[in-house]
Amino acid sequence: MSNDSQTATLPAQEQKKKPGREHEMHPRPETAAKEYKPANKLKGKVAIVTGGDSGIGRAVSVAFAKEGADVAIVYLDEERDAAEAVQLIHDLGRRAISIRGDVGNSVFCSSLVDQVVRELGHIDILVNNAAEQHPKERIEDISNDQLLRTFQTNIFSMFYLARNALGHMKPGSSIINTTSVTAYAGSPMLLDYSATKGAIVSFTRSLALAVIDRGVRVNAVAPGPIWTPLIPSTFPAEKVEHFGSDTPMKRPGQPDEVAPCYVFLACSDSSYMSGQVLHPNGGKIING
Repeated sequence: MSNDSQTATLPAQEQKKKPGREHEMHPRPETAAKEYKPANKLKGKVAIVTGGDSGIGRAVSVAFAKEGADVAIVYLDEERDAAEAVQLIHDLGRRAISIRGDVGNSVFCSSLVDQVVRELGHIDILVNNAAEQHPKERIEDISNDQLLRTFQTNIFSMFYLARNALGHMKPGSSIINTTSVTAYAGSPMLLDYSATKGAIVSFTRSLALAVIDRGVRVNAVAPGPIWTPLIPSTFPAEKVEHFGSDTPMKRPGQPDEVAPCYVFLACSDSSYMSGQVLHPNGGKIING
């Protein structure tokens, strides 16, 4: 064990290519909980899920499909993962499309919204989930290119997609943004990533107020350490081995332990909530 003060929670591993590939992880993340009991909470709805090919995005997409929604999965270049996610949704009897592209590009975000409306008919739920991170030891190591890239993917994309999707969203629709525990607790090696996640909290609160008269609710989820491809593709193997061991639960969470938060915020069960953040983080107390 590389650090006697930590408990090993996963096999040591890393991936060289970013973003990571779910099919290369061991063990694979749990994204389709068999014990989940659907109740048609999203019957007839259409959802866009960015980063829907793997990890939290895949688990959310599958949970939405179980609840009766059709799903548009947006991904960068992970063809095999995206195909697996689409098949899982088809196996549940729902429609699914996958759209490849860079959500940090405003032109692409406009075109993907148009494609979803054209192919699936309407938009009821927008899940802004795609993100990237690049750990650095010192702030001096963060290049201008990395800083811009992280903000483009993690927060600019939410502006691009919301402003294009809102014109198609009727009262009762929902926008759900993925922030992070790092927005509240900080992270010394993820300065730019944490900064975007803090921006997402403020964006969520402000957009919620800006669109409340349209009948659209805007909320967020702030996961703690969750076992997704982002982890082995951005951290060294010795850090991955102990991932999540510093939480009160002493383990990382699985994507399907986070997905029910998104179902709750997407459906009418949360009809009196907007501008709020849910915290599936393994028991860490957050003032947020």
